[in-house]
Amino acid sequence: MKDIVIFITAGSGAEARKIAKGLVGKKLAACVSIVPLVESVYTWKGKTEVAREALLIAKSKKKLFTKIEKAVKGLHSYECPEIIALPVTDGSRDYLKWLEGSTL
Repeated sequence: MKDIVIFITAGSGAEARKIAKGLVGKKLAACVSIVPLVESVYTWKGKTEVAREALLIAKSKKKLFTKIEKAVKGLHSYECPEIIALPVTDGSRDYLKWLEGSTL
């Protein structure tokens, strides 16, 4: 499993676009889809929080995860941003070939 999908949350649509453009521009992700509004409920520093966020869904390769994490942290306003990767277990051959050619 060499391909991954990474979930990243951002505090605003503008921040999400900045991160997405940074990842695609550096060829760390082939595509980043932005879901403009999600509501997140989570525990932070002992308190239950509710926040409106944007969700980024980045398509990339497992070997690039460390570089992606570093790039996101450099562009992100959160102290501890969500950056989690899931393996792609199958997909359209044409799409996966495109993903391969669109990233480092």
